[in-house]
Amino acid sequence: MSPEASTIEIERRIAARPEIVFAFFTDPEKYCRWQGIAASLEPVPGGRYHVDFTSRGGARGRYLVVDPPRRIVFTWGWAFSGDPARGMIPPPGIAEVLPGSTTVEITLEPDGDGTLVRLRHSGLPSDAARTIHGTQWPIYLDRLATAATGGDAGADPVHMMFDDQGG
Repeated sequence: MSPEASTIEIERRIAARPEIVFAFFTDPEKYCRWQGIAASLEPVPGGRYHVDFTSRGGARGRYLVVDPPRRIVFTWGWAFSGDPARGMIPPPGIAEVLPGSTTVEITLEPDGDGTLVRLRHSGLPSDAARTIHGTQWPIYLDRLATAATGGDAGADPVHMMFDDQGG
C-alpha cells in the first residue's frame, strides 16, 4: 500500500481557541470527555499515550511531538488483554494496527474565534484499517468539538461496541 493509500486526513472547525483544544489531547480528564473511558498521558516527546476504550485495553503509543498549542504527534495502535473466546473480537482494521505502529498528527490553526483541527493518521496497514479509522476519527472529532465547547459528548461509541460483545 502506498503511503498516500495508508493515510487518512480529516479537518474540523471547533468553536474554541487552540489552547483549549490542545488541552483535550494532553489532559487525561479532558481527553476522556471525547474519547475513551480512561487515559494515561505523558505529553512530552517519548511520553506515554494510552487511551482505554474498554476495561481490556485500547490505543497505545508514544508522544513524538508536543508543541503547544499548535501541533501534537503520537504513535497509535491497539492492545487488548483477555481471552478472545470470551467474546471481544476486534473488528477488521483494528487487530492489525499494533501498538505504536501508526502515527497520528494533529495541527491546530487559529480560525477567528475557533480552531481549524487537521488530523492526519498515517501508516495504516490495510484497506480495512484505513476504512475503520477513516470512519471513527470523524465521529471523534465531532465529539471533541462538543466537549471543547463545554458540551457533553455522551458515552464513548467504541466502548459501547465492545460492551455489546461482552467486553
